[in-house]
Amino acid sequence: MTQLTDAGDTPARTLSDRFPLIALVLQRLVLSLLLLLAVSVLIYGGVEALPGDFATTYLGQSATPQAIANIRADLGLDRPIVARYFEWLGGAVQGDFGTSWASKNSVTEQIGKRLGNSLALAALAAAISVPLAVGLGMLAVHFRNRMPDRIINVISLAAISLPEFFIGYLLILFFAIKFNIATFPSTVHDGMALADRLKAMALPTATLVLVVLAHMMRMTRAAILSVMSSAYMETAELKGLSAFRVIVRHAAPNAIAPIVNVVALNLAYLVVGVVVVEVVFVYPGIGQYMVDAVTVRDMPVVQACGLIFATVYIFLNMLADIIAIIANPRLRHPR
Repeated sequence: MTQLTDAGDTPARTLSDRFPLIALVLQRLVLSLLLLLAVSVLIYGGVEALPGDFATTYLGQSATPQAIANIRADLGLDRPIVARYFEWLGGAVQGDFGTSWASKNSVTEQIGKRLGNSLALAALAAAISVPLAVGLGMLAVHFRNRMPDRIINVISLAAISLPEFFIGYLLILFFAIKFNIATFPSTVHDGMALADRLKAMALPTATLVLVVLAHMMRMTRAAILSVMSSAYMETAELKGLSAFRVIVRHAAPNAIAPIVNVVALNLAYLVVGVVVVEVVFVYPGIGQYMVDAVTVRDMPVVQACGLIFATVYIFLNMLADIIAIIANPRLRHPR
């Protein structure tokens, strides 16, 4: 039966009826938190299942079984995994990831020093790649099936086909070794002058830009071409508007939802994918910190870095979903 209000004849309106946009945002937020909880289980369990043991790595192959057992007891590894997971999750929610087994320092403090470097690298790459990708995508649409469009497509396909570590090594070979116009390794530190910092970040930034630029550009081109085939686009062209104005003023705004999703996915990759780039260029970021921790089986560091990467990835995807809902009225009012 239909639930009635005090007036006696009007059906009760739910939150989704009164505020559909707020309801959708809250729904995405709850789903993202549940996904992050599930990912935290996978991260903790996956790291626990890694081959090798910190006690054996720390003490060496000649360590006695009793010494290994003592180290495991000191670290709490003799306790049930479920109890250790909930203790770790409770600390992570409060921003406390415990103590590094290898260095005995706070994991949160160590990550805080390096996370800023990684975010700065990703932000610089995003500031260059996003407007460049959107601009090249619109340019390719404007000159579609002509020489500029073909050149952009060939170059983008070549860039997509090359892995980031290979691009990084090529940049090191030519710009750091042969021409000696770039800095390698890309070491940054506190108190470093801005010009020196940007010079040190040039090669890893260029690598990230080349990796994500091609994908964003091709998806921007595809999204705008899809909108260009609509009837109202043909009407705008018949009114005598220039092709470039039709693309910029009419097609691009209506293609914003898929473009935003592609940009968000690539921004998430810029943060998560810095691991390989940081290792190649010896850049002191969270990715390099995570790789160093894996080599010595420092599980608190690996788990913390994995959870941070997952949080950034899920948050950016949720943000893209919300922006797509705001930009598209059909998603705000589904039938």
